[in-house]
Amino acid sequence: MAANAQAMPAQNAQPLSWFTRVAYGLGDTSCNVVWGAMGILTFFYTDYAGVSPAIVGSVMLLSRCFDGFSDVIMGLIVERTKSRWGKARPWILWTSIPFAVSIVLMYMVPQGTETMQFAYIFVTYNFCTTVCYTALNLPYGALSALMTPLSHERDMLSLVRMALSPLGKILSVSATLPLIKIFGDDQMAWVKVMSIWAVVAFLLLLICFYKCEETVKLEAREKGDKVPVKVGLKAIGTNKYFWLATGLWTFQATIALFTGTILPYYCKYVMMDDTYFSFLFLVETLTTVIATILICPTLLKKFGKRKMSLYGIILAFIGHLIFVMVAPLDPDWLMFSCFVRGLFFAPLNSVIFGFFGDVVDYTQWKYHVRPEGLVFSGGSVGNKIGGGLVSAILTGLLTMAGYISSAAADIVQPQSAVDMIVSIYCYGVLIIWAAVILVLYSWKLDKIYPQIVSDLAKRASRGEM
Repeated sequence: MAANAQAMPAQNAQPLSWFTRVAYGLGDTSCNVVWGAMGILTFFYTDYAGVSPAIVGSVMLLSRCFDGFSDVIMGLIVERTKSRWGKARPWILWTSIPFAVSIVLMYMVPQGTETMQFAYIFVTYNFCTTVCYTALNLPYGALSALMTPLSHERDMLSLVRMALSPLGKILSVSATLPLIKIFGDDQMAWVKVMSIWAVVAFLLLLICFYKCEETVKLEAREKGDKVPVKVGLKAIGTNKYFWLATGLWTFQATIALFTGTILPYYCKYVMMDDTYFSFLFLVETLTTVIATILICPTLLKKFGKRKMSLYGIILAFIGHLIFVMVAPLDPDWLMFSCFVRGLFFAPLNSVIFGFFGDVVDYTQWKYHVRPEGLVFSGGSVGNKIGGGLVSAILTGLLTMAGYISSAAADIVQPQSAVDMIVSIYCYGVLIIWAAVILVLYSWKLDKIYPQIVSDLAKRASRGEM
């Protein structure tokens, strides 16, 4: 790290202040006000707006295809953005108001024909996720690689980001359902609560924009021509570690979406208490936050991000397997599964974006280009498509099992639907954990990273990419 700092005096190689780290993390707190709500959005559509699971699943799967395409476009736009604030930072300001408005629009589903509801959900869902969220979150992710050239500092930014991001989920999940009850427990209650979260999200984005400056300047890039699109795409398309990092991001987001989507149904129709979900989500989320703040920095220093993530996921797999084998229908053991997931998922969750920062360095080292926007946007494609597939699979399985959609609070589901909900929660999680273990086992970049740092420092001293 010292060599890296000395060889690149034009870059800010000093540790970032905690104020800056927190301000950066608050950006993801804001993003997760809406992304956390994605986990209970299906529940809102089926049980408050009265939309069938088939329509919801179709919209989300189709939307993810557009969403993934928009990620690549946004990555190219970021690479070509020039402003007095840099190339990634200004998008946080420019998209803050549209993002806040889009959150509320998703919950204003009109009553009418299935065709009308499909059209409205498709338009508002894509306005929020495909347009606003993409234009905000992708530059936000790339910003970390532009704030500091140091891998450890990027890991710390990721750690603080993932410690604070659950606060947005707590607002949009744990606090939402109780407030829905207070405001009338109907669709309009959702609109009112989401309006509150929209204002909160907007204010947090302004704090993030104000404090997080782009300081990484590469002389070779500043004086050179823009990297051709084909060259940038080839650099990530043939990049082994880009695909492994994309797999990690996909599974990291998938497990959150998977459990967040199925748990409300599990609590309502298996535990017979839909308010129990808010408590379980709070237990899992606070466990993750506490572990991220108090445990992960020590583990990161001792093991590095790859090893600590791998060990954590193995223990998460074992913990969930114990829950499945012992008492999957017991509410206390259900809480145990949430606690275990929150505790052992924290290591990977805390440094997930640190993996992408290292991929940016690796891409520059191997291909002599540094496409921060493309790396983060390309990784997000897999994340969003994977999320769309999960939503489509879950809603498809519920439909196949005979799930009944209704805005009525006292609907009774057939036993086949209840059994399907139990099976999805018990075994789907194990499949995802196994996939994450395989990806982490294949990650070997940490072994050659010191050489990458040394070589990039030498190139920078010569003004080369």
